[in-house]
Amino acid sequence: MPSSATFTIKPIADLIREEMAGGVWIDPCCGANSPAAIRNDLNPNVEAEHHVEALAFLKQFADSSVDGVLFDPPYSPRQVAECYKQFGLSTMRGELTKATFWSDQKDEIARIVKPEGKVICCGWNSMGIGINRGFLMTRVLLVPHGGNHNDTIVTVETKVQWKFDPMASLPPTLAEAVKRMFND
Repeated sequence: MPSSATFTIKPIADLIREEMAGGVWIDPCCGANSPAAIRNDLNPNVEAEHHVEALAFLKQFADSSVDGVLFDPPYSPRQVAECYKQFGLSTMRGELTKATFWSDQKDEIARIVKPEGKVICCGWNSMGIGINRGFLMTRVLLVPHGGNHNDTIVTVETKVQWKFDPMASLPPTLAEAVKRMFND
């Protein structure tokens, strides 16, 4: 059965215990029961060190300053709107329900995680932070909740020293030709 306390679901709790090595771990959307050392949640009644919008929370950290991030944001635009409305906040004419809501947070996560640091993402897809942001997926956990409930998909990614460049694998002359096509 699904639970709003994601980290209490046994297979997810087990994965987190296995993957969270030492160091500084943060959670920008913690909800209840987050094992991260530095937590944030919009709800002032949730036990957390910070109660600000997730993007503002992430922007407080210096480049390459955290060892890991637990990322369990609202999974859909509807959930984002409900969450903000619940706390009397505006979704700024829909700005917080666009895809950039998640991509801006992922960009910040990529900026603040140390090389070889980890991100554990929970959601309804396996996109994670992504290879284009310098993360290599090392583990995927599918947690079925039965009935008409969406599954929870948990990904574990490690920040690598390189970023994906599809042009790098092409022969130099072909790479130059492709670059000219898109730059002209």
